[in-house]
Amino acid sequence: MEKKVKVLIVDDSAFIRQIIRDILSRDPIFEVVDYARNGKDAIDKVKRHQPHVVTMDVEMPILNGIEALEIIMEKHPVPVVMFSSLTAKGTEATMKALEYGAVDVAKKPSHKDLKDLGKLSEEIIQKLKTAAGIKNIQKPQRVQSERDLIVLRKSLEKISQTPKTEAPAGAPLKAPRLVAIGTSTGGPRALQRVIPLIPKNTNASFVIVQHMPAGFTKSLADRLNTLSEITVQEAVQGEILKPGHGYIAKGGLHLRVKKNAQGQLMLDLGEDLPVSGHRPSVNALFQSIVKENIQKVIAVIMTGMGSDGAAGIHELKKAAKSHVIAQNEESCVVYGMPKTVVEQGDADEVADLDEITKRIIKHLEV
Repeated sequence: MEKKVKVLIVDDSAFIRQIIRDILSRDPIFEVVDYARNGKDAIDKVKRHQPHVVTMDVEMPILNGIEALEIIMEKHPVPVVMFSSLTAKGTEATMKALEYGAVDVAKKPSHKDLKDLGKLSEEIIQKLKTAAGIKNIQKPQRVQSERDLIVLRKSLEKISQTPKTEAPAGAPLKAPRLVAIGTSTGGPRALQRVIPLIPKNTNASFVIVQHMPAGFTKSLADRLNTLSEITVQEAVQGEILKPGHGYIAKGGLHLRVKKNAQGQLMLDLGEDLPVSGHRPSVNALFQSIVKENIQKVIAVIMTGMGSDGAAGIHELKKAAKSHVIAQNEESCVVYGMPKTVVEQGDADEVADLDEITKRIIKHLEV
């Protein structure tokens, strides 16, 4: 008999608690052990029931979801999936929750979803199954201030300050290199350990696919932009890739790169069918790089469930001069996507999360 996944549902709305319970009842693996109506109640019931996973609302009375999460991660670490509305305030708070240790985010069900809960139910069920399987949940290291970033950047000083040969006056500008990054569960926190350390004068463009529901990726891009020396934004259709810029795939849309008539790389967003079960898909991004015959690409695959990105990286290795960096198991929240790439023999190097930026910068100099 398959072991039950014990779930604690935390929300101040009885309506939302019932919807989440109804969704989880579709899969017999879940057992809802209790409900909590506010953050204080949640802390007590996490200690009492020791659930395998917690669904956590953001805005609640007495103690909100962020405050409760911080205490839970300090005293009784457990996988937490945040349920958030798509308001600006809600998505911003969700980014903070991911920094504090939440493993994933899901769109909070609403009255509008009652007509067709099918797709949302599948997403929620899969997220909770993934979260429940995460081992060794710990209070995360957080990038909290500019002082933290200065300390983290020190390890990169020798590389980032390497003298560069100036191009002759009037010579055409060297086209920026392309760095393509794919990640999923645990990705927002991992990206905060990589992107903010990239020097602002880096002659590279960074295209990033993070599995995340529509509505949340703008807040992710804004948070990374606040922390980073390079400019980070949500991807915009048709925009020409610029050096020292990072582009986050918009939730619900594929992100691809293509060449325009002048041979410049530009962003191409698509609402076509999911690839490998995802939209945006890491495979779709890497396969577009192959299609456009872009050379000397640095491909990075980081924490995430499943194998999205593996097929695209395999094609990239066969078709182009590329360098593939996979995050190591020890620093992953979920060692799925990098594991597949490593096992199929396509990783040129396997690196700890806090070494990935250094490896990227090193190979940009090649």
